[in-house]
Amino acid sequence: MASSLRRLLAKIIKVGTLVVRGPAGEQSFGSGGGRRVAIRFTDDKAEEELAADPALKLGEHYMDGRMIVEEGDIYEFLALVKDNTLSEGLTFGMIWRGLLRIAVSQVRNRVPINRNHRNVAHHYDLDERLFSLFLDEDWQYSCAYFNPPDLSLDAAQLAKKRHIAAKLLVEPGQRVLEIGSGWGGMAMYLAESSGADVTGITLSREQLKISRERVAKRGLTDRVRFELQDYRYLTPPQKFDRIVSVGMFEHVGRTNFGRYFRKVNEVLADDGVMVLHAIGQPEIVYVTNPFIEKYIFPGGYIPALSEVLPQIERAGLLISDIEILPMHYGITLRHWRERFLARKAEVLALYDERFFRMWEFYLAGSEMAFTHENFFIFQIQLKKARDSVPHDRDYIARREEALKAFEAGRAPLEPVIF
Repeated sequence: MASSLRRLLAKIIKVGTLVVRGPAGEQSFGSGGGRRVAIRFTDDKAEEELAADPALKLGEHYMDGRMIVEEGDIYEFLALVKDNTLSEGLTFGMIWRGLLRIAVSQVRNRVPINRNHRNVAHHYDLDERLFSLFLDEDWQYSCAYFNPPDLSLDAAQLAKKRHIAAKLLVEPGQRVLEIGSGWGGMAMYLAESSGADVTGITLSREQLKISRERVAKRGLTDRVRFELQDYRYLTPPQKFDRIVSVGMFEHVGRTNFGRYFRKVNEVLADDGVMVLHAIGQPEIVYVTNPFIEKYIFPGGYIPALSEVLPQIERAGLLISDIEILPMHYGITLRHWRERFLARKAEVLALYDERFFRMWEFYLAGSEMAFTHENFFIFQIQLKKARDSVPHDRDYIARREEALKAFEAGRAPLEPVIF
């Protein structure tokens, strides 16, 4: 008797070929051509559990070794499933679980408990050596800018910093705030390229430690500082000429968007400029993927622009520029995943096989979101006064050229020593 999963796959897989092996035998699904992937289940219950709750159990079964990809890899499997339509395969169980998760998410978002420190620590306070295995030399853990498309990861991450800095229009002596300062690379770039005074805030103790060490080695402690600080508790008279936030907004939570932009308005100078760089998705979904929520980014939420723009307007901020980068993060994630897989032995020296598979699934699933689900990066430039930025976009290219000249004479970045 065919399992619930195999009946479901017979409805879904029409394009490409999926071979399923396990205690119930071997069975093929699909057209017999195109993308080909073979998977094997190690126990009887795995198939039924996956059919009942694929959004969570797919990642868990792969992480726990109950589902093994024998031909292709986990990205190819996810892509094969996404190559086919899922709407015909939805079951009552999938629908009610989805509705329940939305309800739980809405309740959790409205409970006044500050989980920000715990949520950030869950991911960013992992052993820093893990991140060194797959990130670029400056430890940029956000979307790179592949312009032109054949750039290396290091060059594309530098291009990202350059592109954002050009939009910020930073001048010498200005006060810059970075919300979510990571391992300090953007703050150091802005201070060195413009002569600005930069304050970075983070909720990660590990990132704070490394950022301060890097700034000290670079001799920038007089112009760059990092604080363990929640953006919500920034208070006047703190005012900043420029604000930048890269890859942090996804952790704000959809019920806090209004509060976020009101705080930006409160601490941004009247003639100030902000650049917000974040992941977006093409429609409102109300809830994060349950595997990502449980194991990778608790409390995270990827917004649609239709959720973000009204909150900016209500906060009294002006939008001066919006740029959409559709595939740049997909390329970035491909680089990260390939580097991560190539350093498997070193990952296993830090963590176990289960952790390795968990992160492989996370990186593959994130890449697939951009290659198959129309996720994108948005960069929104904000201001409070009409004339705070030029009235054309030509200045961006001009400032990027000037920043390239600065980069040519910049001292090389020092590696982080553990």
